[in-house]
Amino acid sequence: MSIDKLLIANRGEIACRIARAARACGITPIAVYSDADAGALHVREIERSLHIGPGPAADSYLRIDAALEAASSAGADAIHPGYGFLAENPDFARAVEDAGLIFVGPTSDTLEHFGNKDRAKKIAAAAGVPVIRGRDGALADVDTIAAEVRQMGLPVLLKAVAGGGGRGQRLVEREDTLEHDIEAALREAKNALGSEGLLLERFLRDVRHVEIQIAGDGRGNVIHLFERDCSLQRRHQKVIEEAPAFGLERSFIDRMAGDAVRLCESCNYRVLGTVEFLVSGENYFFLEVNPRLQVEHPVTEAVTGLDLVALQLRIAAGEGLGLRQRDIRLDGHAVEARVYAEEPANNFAPSTGRITALSLPEEIRVDRGVARGDRVSPYYDPMIAKLIVHEADRDTALSRLAKALKRTAIVGVDTNLNFLSALVEHADVHAMHIHTRWIDGHIEELTTQADDPDLERWMAVAAAIWLQHDRTTGDVDPWRRRDLFTGWRLGLGDPGLNATASVRVSQGHKTCEVRVSPIGPLGRLTAIVDEMEPLKLQLQALSSNRWHLSFARAVILVTVRCGATDIEIDAPDRLYAFGIAPTLAAATRRTAGEGSLASPLTGAIVKVMAREGDMIAAGATIAILESMKMEIPIKSVSAGRVTALTAREGEMVERGQIIAEISAD
Repeated sequence: MSIDKLLIANRGEIACRIARAARACGITPIAVYSDADAGALHVREIERSLHIGPGPAADSYLRIDAALEAASSAGADAIHPGYGFLAENPDFARAVEDAGLIFVGPTSDTLEHFGNKDRAKKIAAAAGVPVIRGRDGALADVDTIAAEVRQMGLPVLLKAVAGGGGRGQRLVEREDTLEHDIEAALREAKNALGSEGLLLERFLRDVRHVEIQIAGDGRGNVIHLFERDCSLQRRHQKVIEEAPAFGLERSFIDRMAGDAVRLCESCNYRVLGTVEFLVSGENYFFLEVNPRLQVEHPVTEAVTGLDLVALQLRIAAGEGLGLRQRDIRLDGHAVEARVYAEEPANNFAPSTGRITALSLPEEIRVDRGVARGDRVSPYYDPMIAKLIVHEADRDTALSRLAKALKRTAIVGVDTNLNFLSALVEHADVHAMHIHTRWIDGHIEELTTQADDPDLERWMAVAAAIWLQHDRTTGDVDPWRRRDLFTGWRLGLGDPGLNATASVRVSQGHKTCEVRVSPIGPLGRLTAIVDEMEPLKLQLQALSSNRWHLSFARAVILVTVRCGATDIEIDAPDRLYAFGIAPTLAAATRRTAGEGSLASPLTGAIVKVMAREGDMIAAGATIAILESMKMEIPIKSVSAGRVTALTAREGEMVERGQIIAEISAD
């Protein structure tokens, strides 16, 4: 049995990751995509891609028939489900096998056994693995559940029987909210997971989450690939993962790993999986089995030197493990951070929109699913990238990860970058004084500390450099010069004296108006951010992308990438990226011209206010442009007749693109 063509029934970074491993194994990867992903990175990187439906996942990535039809059309031998979507769906695995294809994952029977938490717990207990005391069997009646909880005593954890990955869990700590919590848990289990059944477990406080990576050949042979610590979680969702588990005795881990192997041997486990445990003091307890590739698999790859996706493909093709337990070695320490498009200050709400600038560190491993110009869709998980660091010891790995986070810059959507930086630099994290609910207990501190105290100063610097940039590049076209675009006027003597320019600078949810005024020759300026004290700057362009600047008693050499609507500044301690836009008045001023009306910025036309043939007055709004979350009216400079109109609602336009022609009449 061999695999020549592999259909990847997933998207984003995991689709890109699987494709890389497939090519390395001599296998041709084939992608699938929805309407929302027609131009996605995984479609651009994978040589062949097949359309499977509209944007909503239920109409595309969750459709078993669409995946099978795509596999048949492409002549695929196997299907890799990645993680999420259909990865743990036993009906999908069975349908793949019934179609004569290889399912790169456990058997459908294994998925059924471990997909049900009640059944999985019974299998673990039968294998002699310690389990958390609770009420046996799933319950769906509010009164019955309430009576059982009162008998067990609070606190109790309600767990959806079909849940997984932290979903479908609710902690009950108070008698006065008991029935409300039960009703909410039942609704979530039904609406999100398709099953109303709840398990009841004694809640363990201040526990660590440790998981054992296992691999089996489906013939009773199982090995483990050491452990990962996933204790840094927010509401049961993993944030930072690392390998190995710091501070735990190796003999303790060996017992846990032995139990994981024995459990999976008892069911002839095939391909990869993760047996998850809660560690409480000197005891550990079975939590669940995730029968798939995990998001955090790169840290295991880093410390073992193995390619886990290649291992999956080899086992699925019937080639066996090709490894013995004594062949697996543990080398150093690895840490992974998940970078999401979300707003930590707004209860971590997902942030959607177009990524207008993206810089990721090149000196570490980065698994990503988007690139500059891509859109974060409201339909799917908003993960942008995973940053993975591998070093000789944990302290060095955490420190290097903190630096990597500061060398990551994203414009166009909000991100959790500052939150992650505050997290990996926290003393409790370095000392491993954490547990699965530690983040929830420090959330205000972490989100407050996430604010960069120097951010507004660098916003001022960004505005000043952006305004000056065209003056150093030799651009002599008077209609493209930013001095005219922004109102930066020529004065007497030095060509910047006695003038003020105003620019909007944004990073995530924060937008500031920066007013920049020259105060003397040799690049001496003053910049004011909102109500901040004026910041005195001196700029000297050494080249188009190297600048020497003095501010706040510091003299700094920076590297700059300056775009039409964004700017990146590579400062000594971190990489800054900002969205840039002139103020509305300045943007409107840019539309002046000999009858041609141009878009002042790159953005989307959200409304067209005129039609061809219309007579308009000077200052009339022709269209409204949305750029950098701002609506900018594009106005006619003079009265006349609209003789040509190319603007269309919903259309993306580039800066300088002509959208209308106005003739004097």
